[in-house]
Amino acid sequence: MGARNRVDDRSEKAIATLLPQVQPYARALVKKAAQHGITIKVIAGLRTYEEQNELFTQGRTKPGRIVTNARGGFSNHNFGIAFDVGVFEGANYLGESPKYKAVGALGMDLGLDWGGNWKTFMDEPHFQLRPKWAGDMKESVMLVELRARKDSGQGAYA
Repeated sequence: MGARNRVDDRSEKAIATLLPQVQPYARALVKKAAQHGITIKVIAGLRTYEEQNELFTQGRTKPGRIVTNARGGFSNHNFGIAFDVGVFEGANYLGESPKYKAVGALGMDLGLDWGGNWKTFMDEPHFQLRPKWAGDMKESVMLVELRARKDSGQGAYA
């Protein structure tokens, strides 16, 4: 990858955990947001089932607010096809900002699914690249297939 394709180091660390098909989309979103005067960084990418289960306990059996309804194997992060962004002003991370909606529109323009459109658990920092084979299938059905593909060693985009 050429140096000019790279974005900031923090984002690159998270982007490196994503499947190769998703990486250019994540970089494109960071760059497109910057063109619109919004600084974002990719702050989360691939999570193991164990890491997802740990995150699931937050706000339930561990302190903090609930940040996910997904257990291990039930998040697109577990398959390297999803990432979360953070909006920044200078060095300050903004957990909530109207800028997330603007970034959501930019991500959708790139062809990404945006968690801000979800009905049951709106997740404005979340983006994912839906595999073509998934078409319009329900998220839960797609996750069943992603788990089966992972278990059999088949790629998410194969």
